[in-house]
Amino acid sequence: MQRVLITGGLGQVGSYLVDHLHEDNEVTVLDNYSSTTREMLPEDVPVIKADIREDVSEYVQDADVIIHTAAQISVVRSMNEPLFDAQNNIMGTLNLLEEARHADIERFVYFSSAATYGNPVELPIPETHTQEPLSPYGASKLAGEKYCLMYNKAYGLPTTCIRPFNIYSPRQDPSNPYSGVISKFMDKVSGGTVPIIFGDGEQTRDFIHVQDVVDLVDLMISKKAAIGNVFNAATGKATTINELAEIIIELFEKDVKPDHKEPIAGDIKHSVADISKAEKLGFAPKESLRKGLEQFLEK
Repeated sequence: MQRVLITGGLGQVGSYLVDHLHEDNEVTVLDNYSSTTREMLPEDVPVIKADIREDVSEYVQDADVIIHTAAQISVVRSMNEPLFDAQNNIMGTLNLLEEARHADIERFVYFSSAATYGNPVELPIPETHTQEPLSPYGASKLAGEKYCLMYNKAYGLPTTCIRPFNIYSPRQDPSNPYSGVISKFMDKVSGGTVPIIFGDGEQTRDFIHVQDVVDLVDLMISKKAAIGNVFNAATGKATTINELAEIIIELFEKDVKPDHKEPIAGDIKHSVADISKAEKLGFAPKESLRKGLEQFLEK
């Protein structure tokens, strides 16, 4: 049994990690309650209301494993408030890392983002792809990633980084820009109204179910080869927005057709990950998009 500290444990990914890990480990959640509440977590899991930018030494000292999912995740807010974004995503991460290097930490798992890549110049996108973020959010997540890798090299802290693509689940926050399209389509189609697609709908994304992300985190914690490395969290399968809309319309059995609007300026046309590096660790995504979306109907 390990003592696991999960930052951002009230969020989408964090809450699923709590569900998965709490039965066999001593799990503690650290969260500032900025976007959700405690109700979705098991009652026996302690939740500490705290900010990762503040003094978190006592919580870090009590942990064997730190899974750092807490972040400012809004690209729009990062564009409007880049200093706020950096304070949370860079300084918050650095604060945790600095405390962790003075503790007996067995693994520090950092959640980065596919936003660190910017516009893809090769597909599928490998971890070695150039990183040219298009927003302060992408830049701050990249900075956190670089700090994690540096702390491994300079101080021997056993860090590993995950770059998630488009995570989705029935618990997802509709305001999350990476899974928001699913929430918006679900909301529109379930009510019998027309889903809106910006552009021709042939733009592609790599949607990964949160349970597959949880499986990858298991490998990040257990595999020594994960230390000092970065891994894409995705399925390696490209889905067009048109295909996504078609699946959702079929699931709800509605007689509607998408309404195409003008494309969004600067929207990335194609995005799909190369997951061969994670596969070498034993990663194998299990949830098909259709099967994963069916869970939304069971809520």
